[in-house]
Amino acid sequence: MRIVLVGPPGAGKGTQAVRLSEELRIPHISTGDLFRANISQQTELGKLAKSYMDAGNLVPDEVTIAMAKDRMEQQDAENGFLLDGFPRNVSQAEALDELLENENVTLDAVLDLEVPEDEVVKRIAGRRTCRNKSEHVFHVTYSPPKKEGVCDVCGGELYQRDDDSEGTVRKRLEVYHTQTEPIIDYYKAQGLVVTISALGPVDEITRRALEALKRDEAAK
Repeated sequence: MRIVLVGPPGAGKGTQAVRLSEELRIPHISTGDLFRANISQQTELGKLAKSYMDAGNLVPDEVTIAMAKDRMEQQDAENGFLLDGFPRNVSQAEALDELLENENVTLDAVLDLEVPEDEVVKRIAGRRTCRNKSEHVFHVTYSPPKKEGVCDVCGGELYQRDDDSEGTVRKRLEVYHTQTEPIIDYYKAQGLVVTISALGPVDEITRRALEALKRDEAAK
């Protein structure tokens, strides 16, 4: 299967991507991993991306698209893949369609993980990270430490990272609504979107996703 995974920050895309790729036996292609791999291996694309990042600028779509293209052409992705973080906007979605069309293949589904905005804020803003190198993460509601403000593992101080603050989370949601959410309508027009609730235990969400994908495939 060839799947695109979408959803707001805090929807659990990374966790579900790993689980679904294992269940479906297809590679998980994450844009974050692509950037890190290209930069660490000092590929031409990695050097180009790093030059933009070092200057504090966004990496242009064409660089991201080229990285994704290279990865999708690797042997382990011949029979399918799960894209996580790409496409991030409609222009990238259009480029992906063109790439796949050139290979005479198509997407099977776009899995939309749906989470209410207040829950997203609660999930991310409730994180507390240990200041020590291990950086163990707790949550004030879902996995609180035994003693408030103290890491259970090493006794280090727990704090809220700047990018976990409510203000930052809401800004990230604005970016998602403006840039990424429109791809859902783009793919709905193609009849590809499968929407599931991303609320509940991790195992239950995985089961829900697999069943929804199976039903969608059977209906085509």
